Amino acid sequence: MRRLAAGTLLPVDTALAVALVVLLLAATAVAAGFRLSRDASHSRAREIVTAGVRAAVQLGVVALVVGWAVRDIRALFGFLLLMSAVATRTAGRRVTANRTWWWAAVPICAPVAPVVTGLVLAGLLPVPGIAVVPVCGILIGGALTATVLAGRRALDELDQRHGEVEAGLALGLLERDARLEVARPAASDALLPALDQTRTVGLVTLPGAFVGMLLAGASPVLAGAVQVFVLIALLAVETLSVALTVELVARRRLHR
Repeated sequence: MRRLAAGTLLPVDTALAVALVVLLLAATAVAAGFRLSRDASHSRAREIVTAGVRAAVQLGVVALVVGWAVRDIRALFGFLLLMSAVATRTAGRRVTANRTWWWAAVPICAPVAPVVTGLVLAGLLPVPGIAVVPVCGILIGGALTATVLAGRRALDELDQRHGEVEAGLALGLLERDARLEVARPAASDALLPALDQTRTVGLVTLPGAFVGMLLAGASPVLAGAVQVFVLIALLAVETLSVALTVELVARRRLHR
């Protein structure tokens, strides 16, 4: 059996590459075999292959760039802006296919910016420093997920319950309020993944930040403290992301 060096989770060699290819092909085969697709022109099998290849390429590039970015404040801010821009484009296009997709920048950037700024001012997140990129990446990723789920659920609900919106207008409600009454309960389900992850941490899963710090040699207490911080920060960011997304949908800034 291959012996791994202390602090190493996986060997970066041919065996790892083969395992990744096999897993990606298995996921693609299942998606194709069970016809997991939105419609005939949007195959999930194709999306799985594309996502897997992009992940490998992008992480390879990021691994080369991060070491440089954390030492130069201008490069660091440029990298964070790129992360935000990609998240905005991804979330926006998942929610709507028209030009209002760029409004997704509000629920993604507005919650993350004050949280990160507060952490920097409090001295908990040194700038420049290696911790900035992963923390911002986690928070932006959480905001992206919350925005997509909230936006799609809100717009789907408004499409299906259009009559209730009309009834609200007939009763004298403002259009924003009538749409909000229909969209808000459904969109709030976007918080369920973050809530479940926080509730079950340590009992069902050991999240990435905790495992990563343990593998890096940190004490379990320090790893646990960092993971709690990440989870609470994610809850704050995702809650605000959902609230802003619902507001944008209610005001027809994001629409289909």
